[in-house]
Amino acid sequence: MTRDITTERDDKAPRHPDHVRRQWAWPSRPDQWWVADFTYVWTPAGFCYVSFVTDVFSRRILGWRVSTSKTTPLVLSALEQALFTRRRTSFEFTTDGLLHHSDAGSQYTSLAFTEALIDAGITGSIGTVGDALDCETVDRLLAA
Repeated sequence: MTRDITTERDDKAPRHPDHVRRQWAWPSRPDQWWVADFTYVWTPAGFCYVSFVTDVFSRRILGWRVSTSKTTPLVLSALEQALFTRRRTSFEFTTDGLLHHSDAGSQYTSLAFTEALIDAGITGSIGTVGDALDCETVDRLLAA
């Protein structure tokens, strides 16, 4: 079986602090805490990458994108779709108090992604690189 690595860390890149610190308490309202990640799927044509942004409170995938490239535009477009989804469905939507949590992959520590969070008024939070415990814990919370 062919394998790929989705998380590529740049130890010198500045990154957001980990505001979650594995304290996976439930948010008290929608749009308080979004988690993001991406994975890959092997197809006969090669790897396909799937990025998603999920609201932890509502357990809803707000944004997702599929691409043959695992560069920053993949995760940026999923964030843009999540913002569009919330703005389209709620005139009361605001990013005040919204936390975006991801791993420390180069896509999430990139200047372009950091600027997108700042422009949107979203607080960034980054855990550890490719942390399966983070992902498994979120999966359990979302499945509950």
